[in-house]
Amino acid sequence: MYAVDRSVAIVKPKEPFLDWIRNLPGSEIDITLEQLRADSTVYLIPDFDEIEDALAAIDHIYGRIFEAELSEWSDEENTWPVDRSLKLFWKWFDVSLHSIVIDAAEDIGEETAFS
Repeated sequence: MYAVDRSVAIVKPKEPFLDWIRNLPGSEIDITLEQLRADSTVYLIPDFDEIEDALAAIDHIYGRIFEAELSEWSDEENTWPVDRSLKLFWKWFDVSLHSIVIDAAEDIGEETAFS
């Protein structure tokens, strides 16, 4: 195992994002917020020592993250909210920041079966 020279931001949707999903045209999605947040997207960000640096990194790329999260549920941009401001991003998502990333994939190996 070895440390990766990156930090991690885990983006977890909040209730307004779930409301948007449920209101998509023709949506019959039956999912709870707990289920939606159970398998959240992880983004690698630059390594940080201070939490403020990590938050600044998120604020810098929030637009791309916002669009990536929206596109997971709808490829039709006309269904996306017109206001995709930084303020709305933080209203729709929680972000959990982690400064230590360990790569354990090589230790597990491809021959290991997890079924």
